[in-house]
Amino acid sequence: MKEITAIIRPNKINKTKKVLDTLGFPAMTAQRVLGRGKQKAIIGEVTMDIDTTKLHEKEGTMRYIPKRMLTLLVPDQDVQLVVEAIMRVNQTGQKGDGRIFVSPLEETIRVRTGEKGDKAII
Repeated sequence: MKEITAIIRPNKINKTKKVLDTLGFPAMTAQRVLGRGKQKAIIGEVTMDIDTTKLHEKEGTMRYIPKRMLTLLVPDQDVQLVVEAIMRVNQTGQKGDGRIFVSPLEETIRVRTGEKGDKAII
């Protein structure tokens, strides 16, 4: 079992969720986050309700950039499929396309039933 964390552009979240749902992966956690990599600014893409005056470092750039973070738990055999789907939807070839992290997951437990492992994520 793996945990996939994807940091993507805010304007790509709906299409990403639709594609993952179509592939059979509707369960995820989505969060609004601020961060920064090599990208300088995406001011035209900012749709979050935030005070952008506090984000500016200097004219035309931002200290932190609004993104969306998706977290999914998937069986090992599905990691490649999910990563490729996220890549296909979010890859524009421009700085700011995001990052995908794949991490091992020791255990998952469904609180309601006590199911463990793959049964807890399906």
